[in-house]
Amino acid sequence: MRIDFTKMHGLGNDFVVLDARNPAQALPAMDAALASALANRRTGIGCDQLILLEPSELGDFRMRIFNADGSEVEACGNATRAVGLLHGAPARIETLGGLLSATPSDTGIAVEMGQPRFDWDAIPLAYAMDTHTMPLAWEDLTNPVGVNVGNPHAIFFVPDPYAVDMERLGPLIETDPVFPERINVNVAAVTARDAITLRVWERGVGLTLACGTGACATAVGAMKRGLVDRKVTVTLPGGALVIEWREDDGIVMTGPATESFRGSFDPADYGFAAGSPD
Repeated sequence: MRIDFTKMHGLGNDFVVLDARNPAQALPAMDAALASALANRRTGIGCDQLILLEPSELGDFRMRIFNADGSEVEACGNATRAVGLLHGAPARIETLGGLLSATPSDTGIAVEMGQPRFDWDAIPLAYAMDTHTMPLAWEDLTNPVGVNVGNPHAIFFVPDPYAVDMERLGPLIETDPVFPERINVNVAAVTARDAITLRVWERGVGLTLACGTGACATAVGAMKRGLVDRKVTVTLPGGALVIEWREDDGIVMTGPATESFRGSFDPADYGFAAGSPD
């Protein structure tokens, strides 16, 4: 039995979306091995994240997120915009990082990302420290802001994000024991009171063209330090997102999402058996 999929992206951060809400779509049990096989850009369909949509008792549907290495993660802002576009109407989306809402509009998809958390054990870190200016350094990358926006981020403010050797430093920081659940690594430059330039090393993925939660975390980190106003444009290699941190503490991310193509695959080609319809 072949399985239908939709290939989508948000500013180049790309996804394979599988819809398990229809019982006639007999998906195999999703695990790290299948997710990484489908995400492989040489032998699979190819993506940064595999997205699995399931029924939910809390929202309109549940979204599960698997990184290219097969690890399941809590949140993905770009994927939330993508599935919001696919759904085609305002939706409440259950994730491991909490309940999110996505609303399509003429300017893109607006996503209510919830409230940021700054407590050291909410990020989490291996031991207590000030997350506003963490007393940590990896060569010239020093004193990051720590914030959890559904998943964990460390944000370094630098003169030029493109001068940082992220392919070397990104994996070192991601897997440092101070971050027991690993970490997303952000390097950012504030260019105006309403503008930030950002690059992201995403845990389990690597360098990415765009990261919605990274844009949210970086914007909030800059706001927390008083570097920018409460609404900013964050420009990533793949394009720009507008991030607003409202007075009620909620974060709103607005930006585009795109459907690339649709197709199908046979799980047996990857060594997996399809499930059976109910």
